[in-house]
Amino acid sequence: MKIKDVFGDLPTLTTERLILRKLTLDDAYDLFDYASNSENCKYLPWRPHHTIEDSIQFLEFVIKSYKEGSLAPWGIVSKADNKMIGTIDIVKWLPNHHKAEIGFVLSYKYWGKGLAVEAANKIIEFGFDKMELNRIEAFAMIENVQSLRVLQKLGMQFEGVMREHWYIKGKFRDMAIYSILKRDYFKSRDGLQNA
Repeated sequence: MKIKDVFGDLPTLTTERLILRKLTLDDAYDLFDYASNSENCKYLPWRPHHTIEDSIQFLEFVIKSYKEGSLAPWGIVSKADNKMIGTIDIVKWLPNHHKAEIGFVLSYKYWGKGLAVEAANKIIEFGFDKMELNRIEAFAMIENVQSLRVLQKLGMQFEGVMREHWYIKGKFRDMAIYSILKRDYFKSRDGLQNA
């Protein structure tokens, strides 16, 4: 399987409360709403957006990535209010090794409702069902307790801390690594469905 096989036409995915779809320029104000918030960006590798132009430039980059069939994020849309409230993506995919890394950001206005878990679970399911993955991993700064909880709720296993693994915002950052394997995911999912 090749990256273009999946990302050449990124599919829309749905969950109970969310729609995961391609981003568009119409999402600029929703994106700026959370991407300009310093608390929302505290543990992310990018700095807050200072103007709506920053958000538009990001969206133009993503739209170009869709057209090229390269890795690009899904927009997370709340069904309740039809707002784009975050992004989730496969940030690294090694098809020959059947593994990928996921990353996500959610608007601070929607924290604490289980929406990041709901979105990430759908992407994990998609990765194992459609992308021929055997392993999905995720990194988070060790100080980012909220993201670490999301990874734990997804059934991902803590594998350790990679010391000073990334240089982000002028500092070397220790990163926790979590992963889930296909066999563990389906064993857990089948167990829940049969309960």
